[in-house]
Amino acid sequence: MRFGWLTLAHSPGAGEDHAAIGHLLEQACLADALGFDGVWLTEHNFTGEAVYSDPIPFASALAMKTSKVRLGFAVIQLALRHPIRLAVQLALLDNLCGGRLDVGVGRGSIYNEYEFVGYGLRSDDARERATEALEVLTRAWTETPFAYQGKYFQLSLPELRPRPLQLPHPPLWRSVVTPPSFLEAGRLGQPILKPRIPLARLPERLGLYEQGLGEGGHAAATRARLRADAAVWRHVYVGES
Repeated sequence: MRFGWLTLAHSPGAGEDHAAIGHLLEQACLADALGFDGVWLTEHNFTGEAVYSDPIPFASALAMKTSKVRLGFAVIQLALRHPIRLAVQLALLDNLCGGRLDVGVGRGSIYNEYEFVGYGLRSDDARERATEALEVLTRAWTETPFAYQGKYFQLSLPELRPRPLQLPHPPLWRSVVTPPSFLEAGRLGQPILKPRIPLARLPERLGLYEQGLGEGGHAAATRARLRADAAVWRHVYVGES
């Protein structure tokens, strides 16, 4: 079993944001020094729930201040971002951190419509937009030249630079909550991030993931690796003792 540290990075008021950002930097550096496997950053806008809002520049600061811990996103909100700009930013970050990057992706907030409204969007097409963005993201990392004609994105570029350090690209994790999501992630062979669902439901959900892995025709070694990598988010209170 490996242990990572995920923080919602809450700041109660705008006047406390600067101090909260500094405190989070210290905590992440401590996680690196103590031997944690990963530091996972969230993305929430406008509310102070994630004080840095955009985890990518914050992760760039961590890349310069840490040396061993992997830097992950739980998750990048794909529906809010242009996938080519995202591909460039993440490729640069993967180089800055020496290939320690893990990219968790999701369609966007499931409870705060203002995260979409603030970017001039609405959530009704978020799933479809995110699906298209993920395809553009992964293909831009691996195809040279690259062209795409979709519903939301139409683009053409000779080559993405820089390329990610991890080949063919950083691991892409998927946040899964509903039973169909577990099944689909298994079929696609994606490592999964499981949020705060009841422990009693985990065997059922993991069974669906295992079913999807089988339906996807993945090799036995791949299935074993993905089972071992499956991440569970739990709240932990650390006492003085």
